[in-house]
Amino acid sequence: MRTRMPFGTIPLLAISIVGAADAQITSNPIPEPIVKRGLAVEVRDLVRLPDTRALRPADQDVAPDSWARVSYVRDLPDGRRFANDSRGFLYLIDAGSGNNAQPHVYADVAAAFPYGTYKRLESGFIGFVFHPEFATNGLFYTVHTESATGNPKIPDFIPIGYGLKDVTYHNVITEWHATKPAANTFEGTRREILRTAHVVANLTHPMGAVEFNPTAKPGDPDYGLLYTSGSDYGFSNGGGPNASNPAQTQRLDSIITAILRIDPRSPSVTHGRKGLGDYTIPMANKFASDPKALGEIYAYGFRNAHRLSWDTDGTMFASDIGMDNIEEINIVRNGENYGWMKREGYFENGRARGGALNELYPLPPEILDGRVKDGFTYPVLVYDHDEGHSVSDGFAYHGRIAALNGKFVFGDIQNGRVFASDLAAMKKADDGIPRTVAPIEEVQLYVRDASGKRVDVSFRDLIDKTMGKSAPRADLHISRSRDGELFLTSRQDGMIRMLVPDDGAAGAASAKR
Repeated sequence: MRTRMPFGTIPLLAISIVGAADAQITSNPIPEPIVKRGLAVEVRDLVRLPDTRALRPADQDVAPDSWARVSYVRDLPDGRRFANDSRGFLYLIDAGSGNNAQPHVYADVAAAFPYGTYKRLESGFIGFVFHPEFATNGLFYTVHTESATGNPKIPDFIPIGYGLKDVTYHNVITEWHATKPAANTFEGTRREILRTAHVVANLTHPMGAVEFNPTAKPGDPDYGLLYTSGSDYGFSNGGGPNASNPAQTQRLDSIITAILRIDPRSPSVTHGRKGLGDYTIPMANKFASDPKALGEIYAYGFRNAHRLSWDTDGTMFASDIGMDNIEEINIVRNGENYGWMKREGYFENGRARGGALNELYPLPPEILDGRVKDGFTYPVLVYDHDEGHSVSDGFAYHGRIAALNGKFVFGDIQNGRVFASDLAAMKKADDGIPRTVAPIEEVQLYVRDASGKRVDVSFRDLIDKTMGKSAPRADLHISRSRDGELFLTSRQDGMIRMLVPDDGAAGAASAKR
């Protein structure tokens, strides 16, 4: 049987349901469904970003009917709130709530990058983060994508075995320096930190996040170090002759599948060891002392670990989008290998044995139960594609909503379901035994109608109501406020929503919408 956690029961894995230990799993690899168990949370609209649907021609926009493509909401310690539209704007949201909160453009990121491309789900102005000392140094960081066609810039990194002629897209991290950090519109300079290349036909799995560890304090080894999301740069399903290429994964001389940790300061300032780009390699990275490895690698073996977050005790989480079968949340540690393209969840991906990317095989029992170690670190949360298709951002919650306290809250990008799992169970599942994972339950969202009555809704319901029509997908993302509360956003309707404590409004009656 699957390992049973004290916080819930995990179902029997398909390894025994399917039968033969080496037989391909052809359907429903995790039979136990994710269900609602009474966890319900109110959600409220906060502010909608401006309509940018007509910003560029429809053939240059991945979703021309989407109101605004918001992916991140971030608060500064001074109370200012920012959000991005991946079509190229960084907004400052003026103080207020509801109709009183008005976004205005803080920085026109698109205008700075004429080769920007916006035709893929993760493209354009993908993400941003403020330096922990932004109030005094004025530094923040962005990640964006560009087309290689006609682009005069030379990437700092091209995948091993390929040359400039093979490059199709660029992925760029930029440092921005605001000369007046307290100003409400950006003025200043910028410096390119890192430019990396894609060689697959479609822009697939670019770096989607830049992050600082929010638990690190001045003097801590991790303070001021910049993390990037980790991905396979489309070497799974990016299309064209260079895709579906396992030889580009599971290597330390390449950034493919790797989460990077860098000191964003230039070596000309730190006098330290230069990385691939204009940044310094932290010697605390485990691979920094390996002459055969890239020192900026923090951890590797991810297909598309597009979002990173930390609990208050310093535990680091990554949301890794799977291929055709398994979505996962991992606890990330310095120097460890998370398996892709050999592993997907706690299964073997078929491509590693010469098969197809959509094939899945059970692990041998002695590996699954931890008796034999195979060198990989396995996820603490998993779900299959009966439940969703792309795991969203996730955060440890310690805020004002009692029902969510001590839980990890995440969701599915495509269908918009919101999930939760006990943090204690997740950390207990980080035991070196692949089959041990924590239980997941679905969160019921609700709103209050004009009379104060609770009305149960799905995230898709909210989007469709705002748009006035059915959206093709939810495009759910989750962000965290400076005081630990959670935002729900959609790249369809451009609305920023927040999960809020139940204020006990009129009655406990519940109605289905």
